[in-house]
Amino acid sequence: MSEQTIAVTGSTGRLGGRVATRLAALGVPQRLLVRDAARAPQLAGAEARIAAFGDGDAVRQALDGVGTVLMVSASETPDRVAQHRTFVDAAAEAGVRHLVYISFYGASPEATFTLARDHYATEEHIRNVGMEATFLRDNLYADFLPGLVGEDGVIRGPAGDGEVAAVAQDDIADAAVAVLRDPGAHAGRTYELTGPEAVSFDDIADLLGVKYHDETVAEAYASRASYNAPRWQLDAWVSTYTAIAAGELAGVTTHVADLTGHPATGMVKLLRG
Repeated sequence: MSEQTIAVTGSTGRLGGRVATRLAALGVPQRLLVRDAARAPQLAGAEARIAAFGDGDAVRQALDGVGTVLMVSASETPDRVAQHRTFVDAAAEAGVRHLVYISFYGASPEATFTLARDHYATEEHIRNVGMEATFLRDNLYADFLPGLVGEDGVIRGPAGDGEVAAVAQDDIADAAVAVLRDPGAHAGRTYELTGPEAVSFDDIADLLGVKYHDETVAEAYASRASYNAPRWQLDAWVSTYTAIAAGELAGVTTHVADLTGHPATGMVKLLRG
Protein backbone atom coordinates (compact mmCIF):
# COMPACT_ATOMS: atom_id res chain seq x y z
CA MET A 1 0.00 0.00 0.00
CA SER A 2 1.35 3.41 -1.00
CA GLU A 3 0.90 6.50 1.16
CA GLN A 4 2.64 8.80 -1.29
CA THR A 5 0.68 11.81 -2.45
CA ILE A 6 -2.18 10.97 -4.80
CA ALA A 7 -3.63 13.59 -7.12
CA VAL A 8 -7.41 13.66 -7.46
CA THR A 9 -9.41 15.56 -10.07
CA GLY A 10 -13.12 16.25 -9.74
CA SER A 11 -12.99 16.64 -5.96
CA THR A 12 -15.66 19.35 -6.10
CA GLY A 13 -18.05 16.86 -7.71
CA ARG A 14 -20.06 13.98 -6.32
CA LEU A 15 -17.75 11.15 -7.34
CA GLY A 16 -14.35 12.79 -6.98
CA GLY A 17 -15.48 14.30 -3.68
CA ARG A 18 -16.40 10.88 -2.36
CA VAL A 19 -12.99 9.52 -3.31
CA ALA A 20 -11.11 12.45 -1.79
CA THR A 21 -13.07 12.17 1.45
CA ARG A 22 -12.31 8.46 1.72
CA LEU A 23 -8.61 8.95 1.06
CA ALA A 24 -8.43 11.71 3.68
CA ALA A 25 -10.10 9.44 6.25
CA LEU A 26 -7.39 6.86 5.54
CA GLY A 27 -4.64 9.43 6.07
CA VAL A 28 -3.52 9.47 2.45
CA PRO A 29 -1.93 12.79 1.40
CA GLN A 30 -3.65 14.34 -1.62
CA ARG A 31 -3.26 17.04 -4.20
CA LEU A 32 -6.68 18.19 -5.37
CA LEU A 33 -6.73 19.61 -8.90
CA VAL A 34 -9.56 22.12 -9.19
CA ARG A 35 -10.61 25.07 -11.31
CA ASP A 36 -11.74 27.12 -8.31
CA ALA A 37 -9.73 26.79 -5.10
CA ALA A 38 -12.60 28.24 -3.07
CA ARG A 39 -14.72 25.20 -3.93
CA ALA A 40 -12.10 22.60 -3.01
CA PRO A 41 -13.13 20.42 -0.06
CA GLN A 42 -11.26 21.12 3.15
CA LEU A 43 -9.73 17.76 3.97
CA ALA A 44 -6.90 16.70 6.25
CA GLY A 45 -3.71 16.10 4.31
CA ALA A 46 -5.05 17.64 1.11
CA GLU A 47 -3.81 20.70 -0.76
CA ALA A 48 -5.63 22.32 -3.66
CA ARG A 49 -3.95 23.29 -6.93
CA ILE A 50 -5.67 25.24 -9.69
CA ALA A 51 -5.35 23.31 -12.95
CA ALA A 52 -8.04 23.03 -15.61
CA PHE A 53 -7.85 19.98 -17.86
CA GLY A 54 -7.14 22.06 -20.94
CA ASP A 55 -4.30 24.05 -19.34
CA GLY A 56 -1.26 21.86 -19.93
CA ASP A 57 1.21 24.13 -18.15
CA ALA A 58 -0.92 24.31 -15.01
CA VAL A 59 -1.47 20.54 -15.02
CA ARG A 60 2.27 19.86 -15.37
CA GLN A 61 3.03 22.11 -12.41
CA ALA A 62 0.20 20.68 -10.31
CA LEU A 63 1.29 17.08 -10.92
CA ASP A 64 5.00 17.57 -10.43
CA GLY A 65 6.24 14.91 -8.02
CA VAL A 66 2.97 12.93 -8.03
CA GLY A 67 3.11 9.26 -8.99
CA THR A 68 -0.58 8.30 -9.12
CA VAL A 69 -3.54 10.31 -10.41
CA LEU A 70 -7.28 9.77 -10.35
CA MET A 71 -8.66 11.31 -13.52
CA VAL A 72 -12.38 11.91 -13.27
CA SER A 73 -13.56 12.88 -16.75
CA ALA A 74 -14.11 16.55 -17.48
CA SER A 75 -17.52 18.15 -17.76
CA GLU A 76 -19.45 17.31 -20.91
CA THR A 77 -18.39 19.71 -23.67
CA PRO A 78 -17.80 19.37 -27.42
CA ASP A 79 -14.03 19.52 -26.85
CA ARG A 80 -13.86 17.16 -23.88
CA VAL A 81 -11.63 14.63 -25.65
CA ALA A 82 -9.19 17.40 -26.57
CA GLN A 83 -9.13 18.52 -22.93
CA HIS A 84 -8.50 14.95 -21.82
CA ARG A 85 -5.61 14.57 -24.26
CA THR A 86 -4.02 17.78 -23.00
CA PHE A 87 -4.35 16.56 -19.41
CA VAL A 88 -2.92 13.12 -20.17
CA ASP A 89 0.03 14.54 -22.09
CA ALA A 90 0.79 16.97 -19.29
CA ALA A 91 0.56 14.20 -16.69
CA ALA A 92 3.05 12.10 -18.62
CA GLU A 93 5.41 15.06 -18.98
CA ALA A 94 5.15 15.72 -15.23
CA GLY A 95 6.36 12.19 -14.53
CA VAL A 96 3.10 10.59 -13.42
CA ARG A 97 3.57 6.83 -13.42
CA HIS A 98 -0.01 5.56 -13.05
CA LEU A 99 -3.30 7.05 -14.22
CA VAL A 100 -6.63 5.75 -12.91
CA TYR A 101 -9.27 6.93 -15.37
CA ILE A 102 -13.01 7.02 -14.70
CA SER A 103 -14.38 5.76 -18.00
CA PHE A 104 -17.76 4.39 -19.07
CA TYR A 105 -19.16 0.87 -19.28
CA GLY A 106 -18.64 -0.67 -22.70
CA ALA A 107 -16.55 2.23 -23.99
CA SER A 108 -16.08 1.65 -27.69
CA PRO A 109 -15.86 3.62 -30.95
CA GLU A 110 -19.11 1.90 -31.98
CA ALA A 111 -21.00 2.50 -28.71
CA THR A 112 -24.57 3.71 -29.10
CA PHE A 113 -24.15 6.14 -26.19
CA THR A 114 -22.21 8.95 -27.84
CA LEU A 115 -20.18 9.89 -24.77
CA ALA A 116 -18.95 6.31 -24.39
CA ARG A 117 -17.09 6.90 -27.66
CA ASP A 118 -15.36 9.90 -26.07
CA HIS A 119 -14.28 7.73 -23.17
CA TYR A 120 -12.85 5.13 -25.55
CA ALA A 121 -10.89 7.84 -27.38
CA THR A 122 -9.46 8.97 -24.04
CA GLU A 123 -8.53 5.41 -23.08
CA GLU A 124 -6.74 4.98 -26.41
CA HIS A 125 -4.76 8.17 -25.89
CA ILE A 126 -3.71 7.04 -22.42
CA ARG A 127 -2.55 3.72 -23.88
CA ASN A 128 -0.61 5.47 -26.62
CA VAL A 129 1.14 7.79 -24.18
CA GLY A 130 2.51 4.75 -22.41
CA MET A 131 1.76 5.38 -18.74
CA GLU A 132 0.58 2.55 -16.53
CA ALA A 133 -3.18 2.84 -16.34
CA THR A 134 -6.31 1.37 -14.85
CA PHE A 135 -9.71 2.03 -16.38
CA LEU A 136 -12.82 2.05 -14.20
CA ARG A 137 -15.72 1.81 -16.62
CA ASP A 138 -18.80 2.84 -14.68
CA ASN A 139 -22.32 1.98 -15.75
CA LEU A 140 -24.98 4.67 -15.36
CA TYR A 141 -25.06 6.20 -11.90
CA ALA A 142 -27.97 4.68 -10.03
CA ASP A 143 -28.01 7.74 -7.75
CA PHE A 144 -29.09 9.91 -10.69
CA LEU A 145 -32.12 7.83 -11.68
CA PRO A 146 -34.61 9.79 -9.51
CA GLY A 147 -33.52 12.91 -11.38
CA LEU A 148 -34.94 11.48 -14.60
CA VAL A 149 -38.48 11.79 -13.28
CA GLY A 150 -40.33 14.72 -14.83
CA GLU A 151 -42.52 17.17 -12.93
CA ASP A 152 -45.52 15.08 -13.98
CA GLY A 153 -44.14 11.97 -12.30
CA VAL A 154 -43.11 10.27 -15.53
CA ILE A 155 -39.74 9.04 -16.81
CA ARG A 156 -39.58 9.50 -20.57
CA GLY A 157 -37.07 7.98 -22.94
CA PRO A 158 -36.65 5.50 -25.80
CA ALA A 159 -35.22 2.64 -23.74
CA GLY A 160 -37.91 0.11 -24.68
CA ASP A 161 -37.75 -2.92 -22.43
CA GLY A 162 -33.95 -2.81 -22.28
CA GLU A 163 -32.20 -3.19 -18.95
CA VAL A 164 -29.42 -1.25 -17.22
CA ALA A 165 -27.05 -2.45 -14.49
CA ALA A 166 -26.79 0.97 -12.88
CA VAL A 167 -24.14 1.35 -10.17
CA ALA A 168 -24.03 3.36 -6.94
CA GLN A 169 -21.51 6.18 -6.74
CA ASP A 170 -20.44 5.05 -3.27
CA ASP A 171 -19.46 1.68 -4.77
CA ILE A 172 -17.47 3.37 -7.52
CA ALA A 173 -15.67 5.50 -4.94
CA ASP A 174 -14.82 2.43 -2.85
CA ALA A 175 -13.46 0.69 -5.95
CA ALA A 176 -11.40 3.73 -6.95
CA VAL A 177 -9.85 4.00 -3.49
CA ALA A 178 -8.90 0.31 -3.57
CA VAL A 179 -7.08 0.83 -6.86
CA LEU A 180 -5.45 4.11 -5.84
CA ARG A 181 -4.01 2.63 -2.65
CA ASP A 182 -2.35 -0.23 -4.53
CA PRO A 183 -2.10 0.88 -8.17
CA GLY A 184 0.59 -1.59 -9.16
CA ALA A 185 -1.73 -4.51 -8.51
CA HIS A 186 -4.19 -3.12 -11.05
CA ALA A 187 -1.88 -1.88 -13.80
CA GLY A 188 -3.21 -2.62 -17.25
CA ARG A 189 -6.61 -3.69 -15.93
CA THR A 190 -10.06 -2.56 -17.04
CA TYR A 191 -12.94 -2.97 -14.62
CA GLU A 192 -16.60 -2.74 -15.64
CA LEU A 193 -18.37 -1.44 -12.53
CA THR A 194 -22.06 -2.33 -12.32
CA GLY A 195 -24.81 -2.87 -9.84
CA PRO A 196 -25.74 -6.44 -8.80
CA GLU A 197 -28.65 -6.69 -11.22
CA ALA A 198 -29.96 -5.26 -14.48
CA VAL A 199 -33.39 -3.67 -14.42
CA SER A 200 -35.75 -2.07 -16.92
CA PHE A 201 -37.19 1.42 -16.69
CA ASP A 202 -40.52 -0.13 -15.84
CA ASP A 203 -38.78 -1.68 -12.81
CA ILE A 204 -37.10 1.61 -11.93
CA ALA A 205 -40.38 3.50 -12.22
CA ASP A 206 -42.06 0.98 -9.91
CA LEU A 207 -39.31 1.43 -7.33
CA LEU A 208 -39.69 5.20 -7.47
CA GLY A 209 -43.48 5.11 -7.46
CA VAL A 210 -43.76 6.81 -10.85
CA LYS A 211 -44.55 5.84 -14.43
CA TYR A 212 -42.32 5.15 -17.44
CA HIS A 213 -43.28 6.27 -20.94
CA ASP A 214 -41.36 4.54 -23.73
CA GLU A 215 -40.81 7.32 -26.25
CA THR A 216 -39.87 6.94 -29.88
CA VAL A 217 -36.53 8.51 -30.78
CA ALA A 218 -38.37 11.34 -32.54
CA GLU A 219 -40.50 11.94 -29.45
CA ALA A 220 -37.38 11.96 -27.29
CA TYR A 221 -35.77 14.76 -29.29
CA ALA A 222 -39.02 16.71 -29.41
CA SER A 223 -39.65 16.43 -25.65
CA ARG A 224 -36.17 17.79 -24.93
CA ALA A 225 -36.25 20.60 -27.47
CA SER A 226 -37.41 23.13 -24.85
CA TYR A 227 -34.01 22.94 -23.15
CA ASN A 228 -32.44 24.59 -26.21
CA ALA A 229 -29.42 22.35 -25.77
CA PRO A 230 -26.89 21.96 -28.59
CA ARG A 231 -27.32 18.96 -30.86
CA TRP A 232 -24.35 17.04 -29.40
CA GLN A 233 -25.92 17.31 -25.95
CA LEU A 234 -29.32 16.16 -27.18
CA ASP A 235 -27.63 13.23 -28.91
CA ALA A 236 -25.95 12.29 -25.63
CA TRP A 237 -29.19 12.48 -23.65
CA VAL A 238 -31.21 10.44 -26.12
CA SER A 239 -28.49 7.87 -26.79
CA THR A 240 -28.35 7.07 -23.08
CA TYR A 241 -31.77 5.48 -23.54
CA THR A 242 -31.17 3.95 -26.97
CA ALA A 243 -28.01 2.28 -25.62
CA ILE A 244 -30.18 0.65 -22.97
CA ALA A 245 -32.72 -0.39 -25.60
CA ALA A 246 -29.86 -1.97 -27.57
CA GLY A 247 -28.82 -4.04 -24.54
CA GLU A 248 -25.42 -2.35 -24.23
CA LEU A 249 -25.72 -1.49 -20.52
CA ALA A 250 -27.30 -4.68 -19.24
CA GLY A 251 -24.25 -6.78 -18.42
CA VAL A 252 -23.61 -7.45 -14.72
CA THR A 253 -20.10 -7.98 -13.34
CA THR A 254 -18.61 -8.80 -9.95
CA HIS A 255 -15.92 -6.13 -10.27
CA VAL A 256 -17.27 -3.92 -7.48
CA ALA A 257 -17.11 -6.84 -5.07
CA ASP A 258 -13.76 -8.01 -6.45
CA LEU A 259 -12.18 -4.62 -5.75
CA THR A 260 -13.93 -3.59 -2.55
CA GLY A 261 -14.65 -6.84 -0.75
CA HIS A 262 -18.33 -5.96 -0.38
CA PRO A 263 -21.25 -6.62 -2.73
CA ALA A 264 -22.50 -3.93 -5.06
CA THR A 265 -25.46 -1.97 -3.72
CA GLY A 266 -28.83 -3.18 -4.97
CA MET A 267 -31.31 -0.82 -6.58
CA VAL A 268 -33.95 -1.34 -3.92
CA LYS A 269 -31.58 -0.45 -1.10
CA LEU A 270 -30.23 2.60 -2.93
CA LEU A 271 -33.53 4.08 -4.10
CA ARG A 272 -35.68 3.17 -1.12
CA GLY A 273 -33.08 3.27 1.67
